[in-house]
Amino acid sequence: MKLAAVLAALISTLCVADVTASSAEPLKFGVAAMISPQETVKYYRQIIEYVGKRLGRPVEMVQKQNYDETDRLLEKGELKMAFVCSGPYVMDKEKFGVELLVAPQSYGEPFYYAYIIAHKSSNVTDLAQLKGKSFAFTDPKSNTGKIVPTYMIGKRFNLPPEKFFGRIIYTKTHDKAIEAVAKKIVDGASVDSLIYNYAASKDPRFTSQTKIIARSPRYGIPPIVTRKDIDPALKARVRDIFLNMHKDPEGKAILSAIKIDRFIVPRDADYDSVREMEKWLRMNIK
Repeated sequence: MKLAAVLAALISTLCVADVTASSAEPLKFGVAAMISPQETVKYYRQIIEYVGKRLGRPVEMVQKQNYDETDRLLEKGELKMAFVCSGPYVMDKEKFGVELLVAPQSYGEPFYYAYIIAHKSSNVTDLAQLKGKSFAFTDPKSNTGKIVPTYMIGKRFNLPPEKFFGRIIYTKTHDKAIEAVAKKIVDGASVDSLIYNYAASKDPRFTSQTKIIARSPRYGIPPIVTRKDIDPALKARVRDIFLNMHKDPEGKAILSAIKIDRFIVPRDADYDSVREMEKWLRMNIK
């Protein structure tokens, strides 16, 4: 009996130690897509730190140069959660089963648009007039920065962007694409409406030199996703923190700084239009 009691106590101690060690490990949180300019990354760090504080657990923000790098880390399990773009969410769900956690609601709705922009002094007023001209995409996997304009061109002109535009560059971020148009580095670009609107209201140096010549239909806003093998209790706790962040003065101040009203639970169906575009592009544009 004494030996059994000793063994039970030892097992209990080891289990407690394992749980403590596990909870002390930083929760790695990827930031691959933002609904505001790159300069506001500090607010995303504050969001993640806020979650960590409420969770009582260390957190680590992991930001990569492109969506591919973040996708790889999610797939390998080196990230458990991440802010991702709508396009990568759809691809990653199909490939390795990422799940929606929450999504921001901004300007009163959990949706956004692609804006096709040109310099305000140019004669361009329609996408057709950009044929043969220079154009800026952001990331190859970006929904509004690549997938949407590729779809718009394919559906309307039956051409891939490489045969429609005279020259294409990739700027990595939407704010850099806006700047490229404003400085006449390129003739046009496709950018995230949320980032464009934020910049127009906060620092219109570059947006004021551009004009919107086309707007896409709406798409589900870039969400926060988790791996499907994440601990359900942890997932529920983090989701609850996000959903109640706007009710807390500290949380509300962080969100207000980047024009997020609050976080909501999104529907997977909100991303069906992205799936339909990607399916059409795979079948029709080579």
